[in-house]
Amino acid sequence: MTAPERTVPRTDLRALLEASYRAALEAVAPARLLAPHLNGPCPDFVLAFGKAALPMLRAALEAYPGVPGLAVPPRGTPDLSAPEGAEVLPGSHPVPDEYSTRAAEQALARVRELPEGARLLVLVSGGGSALLSAPWGVTLEQKQALTRDLLRAGATIEEINAVRKHLSHVKGGRLAQATRAQVRTLLISDVIGDDPSVIASGPTVPDPTTFVDALAVLDRYGITAREARAHFEAGVRRDLPETPKPGELPQVENTVIGSNRVLLEAAQAFLEGQGVRAVILGDTFAGEARDLAGFHASLVGSIRSYGTPFQGPLVLLSGGEATVTVRGNGRGGRNQEFALWLLQELGERGVYALSAGSDGIDGNSDAAGAFLTPDSLARARALGLDPRDFLARNDSGTFFASVGDALITGPSGHNLNDYRAIWVG
Repeated sequence: MTAPERTVPRTDLRALLEASYRAALEAVAPARLLAPHLNGPCPDFVLAFGKAALPMLRAALEAYPGVPGLAVPPRGTPDLSAPEGAEVLPGSHPVPDEYSTRAAEQALARVRELPEGARLLVLVSGGGSALLSAPWGVTLEQKQALTRDLLRAGATIEEINAVRKHLSHVKGGRLAQATRAQVRTLLISDVIGDDPSVIASGPTVPDPTTFVDALAVLDRYGITAREARAHFEAGVRRDLPETPKPGELPQVENTVIGSNRVLLEAAQAFLEGQGVRAVILGDTFAGEARDLAGFHASLVGSIRSYGTPFQGPLVLLSGGEATVTVRGNGRGGRNQEFALWLLQELGERGVYALSAGSDGIDGNSDAAGAFLTPDSLARARALGLDPRDFLARNDSGTFFASVGDALITGPSGHNLNDYRAIWVG
């Protein structure tokens, strides 16, 4: 039953949106998502990698004490302690480094040691593609440069992963292919559509993409990458083995246990518990942050002017993953870029809004995201700041830090994609 609506004081609306973000993250904490799935047979080894690697590993080893484990979280994670008997090998995100390679090599060695009939529990969360990296056909430095080029070009996560799977000894099902054990994988999704083959580049999931697809991505964005091209062309000629395809990994069970939709539903439940109506627009929004901001601004205008497709007051919730084609050298990320474009689109008719990454870090800034308030534009102008200047150099992080509207949380140890909440009164 929907809670009765109440009038929320305007001075409380920014705080309400921040509380909805924090409450949603708490409700879908990795250990909570994992708990219902830790009632099966005891595994012989637990491998966890991604931004939620450590909380997932801790929860698993609490349920299965004494089982050896390996966690690969991001370097800079505040608490890198692990349960007794477990090993922690931090890697780098979003671009892999030598520590990511060392972690992948260790993971491969541990799963190869497992005998036939052993049970392997794999815990996967967002960020795993970079954190577990075993380059194949290119050097680490070449793979780093290629990843940066794809990110700057605005390639989608699906496109990036198609490339990474075919330059890796672990991605695209190759990790599962390397072991004789029975594999059970539990995944927290950070991708639109929650496709297990895309999450962390699907190390235990059959791969529907091919060398042909990987080569096409480079062509699409005009990326030279000679070594990678030569590797892909060898694969197209069948001089190299393809990734395992659907039906080729019968010993593996993959289950998605958390997603952006779950995050939005938790936020909706919190807001309605506060007496505020909340509508989930969807969890699959993709495309340029500028275009998504234009869509949301149009929707706000329609609700305000005509009461369609929804009657206000309410909070609009949306998720997914925006992209940004980087043309400048500023600070920020897709969530702050979205917020700044929304500010530009709405102009003087501002709103209370929050756009933030569920991992607590937005792009190359130290902020999770940014707030908007109805007077954000006026406050910016009083400081002599023009949003258009900051958008031109992709410097949304500096803009929101300057006006005091950045949301600073630190890494959340989680990753469930973008979180957008807009109050339309």
